[in-house]
Amino acid sequence: MPPGERAYDKRGWARLIDLARSAIRYWALAGGFVLVALVVMTGFSAISNLLFNRPFPGDFEIVKHGVAIAAFAFLPYCQLSHANVTVDIFTERMSERAKAAMILLASVIAALLALVLLRQMWFGMLDYIKYGEAMVSVPVKLWTAFPPALVSLVLLLVAALITAGEALQKMRAPTQPIKA
Repeated sequence: MPPGERAYDKRGWARLIDLARSAIRYWALAGGFVLVALVVMTGFSAISNLLFNRPFPGDFEIVKHGVAIAAFAFLPYCQLSHANVTVDIFTERMSERAKAAMILLASVIAALLALVLLRQMWFGMLDYIKYGEAMVSVPVKLWTAFPPALVSLVLLLVAALITAGEALQKMRAPTQPIKA
């Protein structure tokens, strides 16, 4: 090893990245479970409304709250699996290195977006906590949607860093496939 070069345990980094990938996948699954629970609740509320003329109180507000949580939970997985919107017609004839450069640029933008949203959502959550705003029909504070969204944004940042690192590797050695 040349002098001044630090030795990194590649297995350690690989384990850490695999752990992050697993956390991101499970977080997206949790978002899916939230959506399934909302669908079930909405169905029961509709049936209750049809049969007894009494929907669940606050069902609309709970759905808004839960869908926001679920949508944020999917962002890191979309980044990690390259499932964000792309325009393949423009990139299909590009070299692997050029495609990797596009992925790198998209990953940097995703990381910056995650940081900006993380900051703004943090301050938004503090305001909602300070003023104690709650749903009208059920006693749920609005700030309770923020912690899962903040976790999602941290995971989005991690996913963007992983995809940026993979794109850099791909740019250096165009024969290596990018993990999805």
